[in-house]
Amino acid sequence: MSLLTFLYAAAIFLGSFLLFLIEPIAGKRLTPLLGGSAAVWITCLVYFQTALLLGYLCAHWLAARIRLGAKGKAAIYTAVLALALVQGCWAVQPDLHASTMHPITSVFLLLTILIGTPFVILSATNPLLQAWYALGYSGDGGMRAPYRLFALSNFGSLLALVIYPWWMEPRLSLREQSLIWLAGFVVFAIAVCGVLWTSAARVPSQARETTYEIYETAKPSLQDKSLWLLLPACGSLLLSAFTNHLSQNVAAIPLLWIVPLISYLLSFIWAFNGERYYPRYTMLGFLAVFLGSVAYMMTEPSMSMPITATVVFYCLALLIICVVLHGELYRLRPAPQHTTSYYLMISAGGALGAIFVGMLAPLVFRANYELVCGLMLTCVLILAVTWNSGVLARLLWTAAVIGMCVVLVLQARKYGKDAIVQLRNFYGTLRVTQEFEPPNGTYTRTLIHGTIQHGTQIFSEELRTSPTTYYATDSGVGMAIEYCCGNRRRRVGVVGLGAGTLAAYGRQGDLFRFYDINPLVPRLANSLFTYLKDSKAKTEIVMGDARLSLAAEEPQHYDVLVIDAFSGDAIPVHLLTREAIELYRRHLTPEGILAIHVSNQYLRLAPVVREQADQAKLKTAFIISEENEETGAYSSDWVLVTENEEFLNRDEVKKASTEIQAISGLRLWTDDYNSLLPLLKPQKFKWKDAGND
Repeated sequence: MSLLTFLYAAAIFLGSFLLFLIEPIAGKRLTPLLGGSAAVWITCLVYFQTALLLGYLCAHWLAARIRLGAKGKAAIYTAVLALALVQGCWAVQPDLHASTMHPITSVFLLLTILIGTPFVILSATNPLLQAWYALGYSGDGGMRAPYRLFALSNFGSLLALVIYPWWMEPRLSLREQSLIWLAGFVVFAIAVCGVLWTSAARVPSQARETTYEIYETAKPSLQDKSLWLLLPACGSLLLSAFTNHLSQNVAAIPLLWIVPLISYLLSFIWAFNGERYYPRYTMLGFLAVFLGSVAYMMTEPSMSMPITATVVFYCLALLIICVVLHGELYRLRPAPQHTTSYYLMISAGGALGAIFVGMLAPLVFRANYELVCGLMLTCVLILAVTWNSGVLARLLWTAAVIGMCVVLVLQARKYGKDAIVQLRNFYGTLRVTQEFEPPNGTYTRTLIHGTIQHGTQIFSEELRTSPTTYYATDSGVGMAIEYCCGNRRRRVGVVGLGAGTLAAYGRQGDLFRFYDINPLVPRLANSLFTYLKDSKAKTEIVMGDARLSLAAEEPQHYDVLVIDAFSGDAIPVHLLTREAIELYRRHLTPEGILAIHVSNQYLRLAPVVREQADQAKLKTAFIISEENEETGAYSSDWVLVTENEEFLNRDEVKKASTEIQAISGLRLWTDDYNSLLPLLKPQKFKWKDAGND
């Protein structure tokens, strides 16, 4: 290997590393502006795939379409690289604002302002350098296959993905992360410019004509180009669909999205290392087994596995499926002169798959059917690529396509079980279930967001107006509202409406003001639940991200301010930072109580709240309440933060309070620094109950 070839490889590796490193940094800057929802990250993925496509298009245009010599092309690339450096310097400390009324538009606009040019040029670098390398720009002469460099680039992406959550985020603030990334980008810019200009100086004067003569002959067929598009589109679709399925139907574990993405990147590394690592018929056999197993698990409610085993199984299934898809993609690779058009189609496919899951599916589907659609598309594509392998292969994969259609029908029936309403928008899937309890015919309605219950109402004479689930009278929030103010009128603010359960505490003359970002939630709370209608208090609903709404309001003088906005795998950390606590205090009375809901199966959130209280010189009471099936109460954890000594010294509060166990080395959360990794609980996973979705 020549020194210049090594530099090509190093530049490609560093470019891919920086490309995947900027994604979580930018996403972390953006999510607080739009409510901290998991949907924000999915939309970010759509932007990243689309920007990647634009970068590959620029690389294709520069390498194969623009009729300039090597030095002219290097000059264009250098100029755009300088522009990217300018934007990268500005993005270290940006001033960003978003509209929660148009979240998708806001995501695309803000990411373009924040990282648009650097992201596009990093995306373009990989195919551009591979194309130049393939055309002999390395100075060694002759055409050469660059596809192992694609595997190397995915290894760089994988390394960034592992380093960020496990090393970078827990130790560094966002500003420090941005500065480190910018320093790496400067090194990258110097390295890649050195490679390009050195290569351009070695290209003979007739190289431009030779390049285009080669390019214009032996063009790939339309069928090959179609598969270049559809195979990676299916892989990208499955990545997003598996991630959604795991986080919404298996376990709402923070950082879980990393594991499917690792499987996805590993499949590219595996497939693009060469055909000897892809024993085709053996892998097709594994594919059939995993497709059947995933289909069975999606349609059989009584299938019970530990959560760890389930996560491992689904991620292994994603790996095998994507290895086959990308292995077939590698088998259809063109001659080296068509490298940029090949990668252009791959990136277009990746964008299409992400757009389908992130933007089209919420508009078309009322529930999460993307995964079974991806499995169906996989079977169709494998039928296409194995069509010439004989009648047996055609029959097998035709049967697989029909089988996946049956799975889709069965899954629709499963989602519809006990559901009286199913709705979906940018912020996720909402459904209301209704169950009857004989013999008196009492029915219970539950609002579910993904797999998380956001309120239950029992429609019996005794319990219709009683607070249930996490908000029972012996819960932390129940005590805060009941004992905060004696008999006088109360002002209560609630971040997170749900079914409106807390309105059950309202008395004549009270004000209960709810903040919610999802426009579907008030619609369901007012039409299918009666907590808001039956409340004796005056109730108001403020739409939009609660923190932004509170920041825009005059002090509300709340006696109790409830923070209960957690949903699914999205932990809105911007609601628990030092700046957020300061904002809440502005809206509380001097004796007011801040009630923060910290019930969580996977995270220890109470120590974070205690750190904030200590920093603000406030007292805390950690209230853990027990489950009560007769009243519909769930076990719940609440941290109450206040200066109200009279409240904290009440016998009921003191008796229910528990000491908060500190986490060694935990840093104070701010808008510039927060990390979920130190908060993860050691898991002793249990078996799921049969038939429990």
